[in-house]
Amino acid sequence: MRTYRHLFFDLDHTLWDFRTNSRTVLRELYSELDMAGAGIPDAGAMIEVYEEINADLWKRMEDGRIGKEVMRVLRFRNTLLRFGVKDDRLARVLGEEYLERTPRMSGLFPGTLQVLMELRPLFGLHIITNGFEAQQASKIRHSGLQGLFDHVVTSESAGSAKPDPRIFRRALKLADAEPGESLMIGDSVSADMAGARTVGMDHAHFHPDDEGDPLATYRIRGMDALRAIVMG
Repeated sequence: MRTYRHLFFDLDHTLWDFRTNSRTVLRELYSELDMAGAGIPDAGAMIEVYEEINADLWKRMEDGRIGKEVMRVLRFRNTLLRFGVKDDRLARVLGEEYLERTPRMSGLFPGTLQVLMELRPLFGLHIITNGFEAQQASKIRHSGLQGLFDHVVTSESAGSAKPDPRIFRRALKLADAEPGESLMIGDSVSADMAGARTVGMDHAHFHPDDEGDPLATYRIRGMDALRAIVMG
């Protein structure tokens, strides 16, 4: 088994439980802004549509087809339009409140904090995330992850997004790390696993809800499995 000196983590959907945190905020906003009165039947329906639209817009942004401000405007506007609701003011308030509240949520996947604290004295720990600088910093701070990572590289700060090899090379350079001594841990096959392969890094696919990437160096369902890999 290869010996690693540096561990690079994705943030959303890998350490920080994006789905749970996001859905909690969306349910709060559905109630507080009287979305039922606006014509949206229930919170679950709104969340399902929003997640579909948001995923598509994020993919388009990562591919360079739209900018982040366009993505931020369209995701709630298009969600409302799917229900026949044309209300730009409501879409704007939803977007502003969502951006304000979600990064302050503290939910992590089970065992995350404990395992990271065990790994911290033994490895260089770093984050490579497709996200906005301010929002990702807030998530790290509010979830208790601050101080555990040597470097946090966002797509916004790097000027490129996973799987673009440039963001991985930037993170490796900042960490003074070689690909052969580094392991990437993330949930996305297309962003984390494919990007790590491009630069020659081993990669562990975090897949709590599916079968995992057959091309990944490792496949893990939780942080205990990562501990076993890197600590023997």
